[in-house]
Amino acid sequence: AYQEMKARDADNPLLAENSFNNLGYELMGRDQLDLAIAIFRVNVALYPASANVYDSLGEAYLTKGDKENALKFYEKALELDPEFPPSLEAVKKLSK
Repeated sequence: AYQEMKARDADNPLLAENSFNNLGYELMGRDQLDLAIAIFRVNVALYPASANVYDSLGEAYLTKGDKENALKFYEKALELDPEFPPSLEAVKKLSK
């Protein structure tokens, strides 16, 4: 469905990386962590070259208490952008 919508209206702001990220954080704020993780996972699939989407997914897993998956996604963010500040800080904290 996303691909069809993107083909019809490529500039639709609702289909942008930031829109999915904002929705994920809104769900996290409502303590709907599983749904937030699902949204962030979709964002990772749609924008796999973005360090930010992996960082957000890592943050959702960390908020859920899943440090193993959090670290995995923070490290993936750093593979894409070795100087990405939020992921750098998170990896330091989780590696202690």
